[in-house]
Amino acid sequence: MAHRAGERWKWVDGVRVARRPVALAAAVVLILEAFGIVLLNWILSIVVDRQQMSLAGLQPRAMSTGSWVGGILFGLYLLFCAVVLLRCALRDRAPGGFTRIALISCAVVHGMLGAFAVGLVGWVAFLAMMVVLALLVLTLMAYGEGASGDAHGNAENTPNGAPPVAPTSA
Repeated sequence: MAHRAGERWKWVDGVRVARRPVALAAAVVLILEAFGIVLLNWILSIVVDRQQMSLAGLQPRAMSTGSWVGGILFGLYLLFCAVVLLRCALRDRAPGGFTRIALISCAVVHGMLGAFAVGLVGWVAFLAMMVVLALLVLTLMAYGEGASGDAHGNAENTPNGAPPVAPTSA
């Protein structure tokens, strides 16, 4: 693979990774997932409301509203993570502090959703969750440790101008 001007590459476990396309792909997938989650919860709220479902004495209207609000909040969370990924891709800089924690929590959520999806929905849903998880983890690994790590450097150009350390064998 030839190195294109303006694109940064990083080695992650012996594989050369283009950071920007991976972050962009993860952002697009999260945006689509956010709209899908909101749509799914909207449909669930309609079903609960029309069939007058109740759980432990709750009013059907309260359950319907709870489903709708939960879907919107989860959709906003996914959109926030997508915006963080877009910002990383456009600036080619690692997320720092709170935004990095948000991406890590998003990856954990997708891992847990994948584990639940395999039993409740099937292997296709599990595969979809694992693809999103892989994109998130690859983005986090490719951008390194954020402000304190490899935010601007690569194998040839270290961030603080220090020469790269030669690998040693054990």
